[in-house]
Amino acid sequence: MSYGTPHDKPLLRGPVPLSHLIIRQFVTTGAHVVDATCGNGHDTLLLAERAGPTGRVWAFDIQPGAIEATAARLDAAGYRERVDLVQAGHESMTEHCPGPVRAVVFNLGYLPGSDRTVITRPDSTLTGVDQSLSILEPGGITAITLYPGHAGGGQESNLLEARLAQLSPAGFHVWRMAQTNAPGSAPYLILIQKAS
Repeated sequence: MSYGTPHDKPLLRGPVPLSHLIIRQFVTTGAHVVDATCGNGHDTLLLAERAGPTGRVWAFDIQPGAIEATAARLDAAGYRERVDLVQAGHESMTEHCPGPVRAVVFNLGYLPGSDRTVITRPDSTLTGVDQSLSILEPGGITAITLYPGHAGGGQESNLLEARLAQLSPAGFHVWRMAQTNAPGSAPYLILIQKAS
């Protein structure tokens, strides 16, 4: 894959490219994985590519337009058969995917190019993250991109960080990754690994 930077190095401008770099290390052929917020399908496509023909991806979104955009992206790449598209919130994750899974990806906030009043909410996000941790295989990861700069995003970020701070360090390794030279309202990444 070409990253469009010198010497094929990924350009780590923002948390999404960083999460993709990490996903590429953890998700390999045959993996079962979840895209908790499929949006326009970019994360789903990467997960389907990495999981390969013997893997499985569950992709969730509440918006029909997101499911349609993701399906079109998968069809164009020839990966549609690898993915179960679920038009439901990530708080229903375990109803559709019992696990275990290698990775779960959340990209919070709103659907780019869509109604910005339709956003992820703290109650469903906390439930979805809790469920993701319950179905992770040992050594598996949950990657969460947060956007504290939009309306409601700061509250969601604060509540999620407070919840994750309560996780046992013997059970989970929780990392907060943000650019030091970016405003405090800039998007950032939280990575959680389930201890083996």
